[in-house]
Amino acid sequence: MSSLIDTISKTLTPIHPEGRPFIAIAAAATLLIGWFVTPIFWIGLFLTGWVAYFFRDPQRVTPVAEGMVVSPADGRVSFIGPAMPPPELGLSDTPLTRISVFMSVFDVHVNRAPVGGRLARIAYKGGIFLNADLDKASEDNERNGLIIETAAGARIGVVQIAGLVARRIVSFKTEGETVEIGERFGLIRFGSRLDVYLPEGVRPLVSEGQRAIAGETPLADLTGRTQAPVSSRVD
Repeated sequence: MSSLIDTISKTLTPIHPEGRPFIAIAAAATLLIGWFVTPIFWIGLFLTGWVAYFFRDPQRVTPVAEGMVVSPADGRVSFIGPAMPPPELGLSDTPLTRISVFMSVFDVHVNRAPVGGRLARIAYKGGIFLNADLDKASEDNERNGLIIETAAGARIGVVQIAGLVARRIVSFKTEGETVEIGERFGLIRFGSRLDVYLPEGVRPLVSEGQRAIAGETPLADLTGRTQAPVSSRVD
């Protein structure tokens, strides 16, 4: 029996602790309402399962080659091009290459650090809740921006942007802390976008429309290499 339970636990995708209260609320509401209205029970059971699915937190295998920049989010690469970083970050006074990854409600929403280093700045800005796939969402929507300074001195900007459905940006880190590449640093509830700002002269390794996996897909290489990394870390 213990070996069967162990097998099941290893097979099932872990749920992030941030999602447990929502799953509990959905399950309790399903049981309460379903006690009186049977059809609602089955609908509630489906919705509870979907909430659990939304907060899944699978393990990832992260490239750890020096200078590698990985995707901070699961989703579709929706934009690559020059853009001004959020002014509250103080990252640059001129446009930098921005890579945007749009997360649908079906994607994993746990965000991972694109590089390892010190969190030199964290800046939150309130805003509205436009469709995160729109370019103007970078300026108008609620957002939480971070600057990660690598050991080599490179400064990478990563911005969590709330979307049309999302109403809560969650950050697990504080300014001055250090993070490892691929480490979980935050989460956005129910659909949104992540923007990554690359240092001047760094070229993207992805294309618009490509699917990205948080903590795994290389977005750029700060060293200018074109070869794939040979080492990785499971998390």
